[in-house]
Amino acid sequence: MGDVIEALIPGGQANPGPPLGPALGPLGVNIKEIVDSINEKTADFNGMQVPIKIIFDDKKNYNIEIGTPPTSALILKELGLEKGSGNAGTENVGNLTIEQAAKVARMKRDGLLSRNFESAVNEIIGSCVPMGVTVEDMDPREAQKAVKAGKFRDRLEA
Repeated sequence: MGDVIEALIPGGQANPGPPLGPALGPLGVNIKEIVDSINEKTADFNGMQVPIKIIFDDKKNYNIEIGTPPTSALILKELGLEKGSGNAGTENVGNLTIEQAAKVARMKRDGLLSRNFESAVNEIIGSCVPMGVTVEDMDPREAQKAVKAGKFRDRLEA
């Protein structure tokens, strides 16, 4: 087994500087090629910190694994916000549409515990509670009940 490099990089904006350059330099690999590949794979996460893992074999071939930013970061990106509410329950900072919740669920799919897509969407909606984010202009807990009742089924596609 070769080397493994793990880093947190800004999505779509990795560069040969730290943390990647100093870690890749001693390995004698094409740093620009690796950085370009990382940027291509993380372009959807522009503006967010993305965990990555570069796995090298003994012949300097590499595989890049892209982690997923935290659910809260994806929700904030969908809403164009910097941070959630400091007073969740009394102060709301944004409203997520069911389509946006579904988009985040698709991005997080591999890291969710849910067995089906509706449950995955409800898992995302649950993350809105402590953030002070409403869903379809409802308290997130009410939105979860609506999803369970099938209210948004026509707007939820896996």
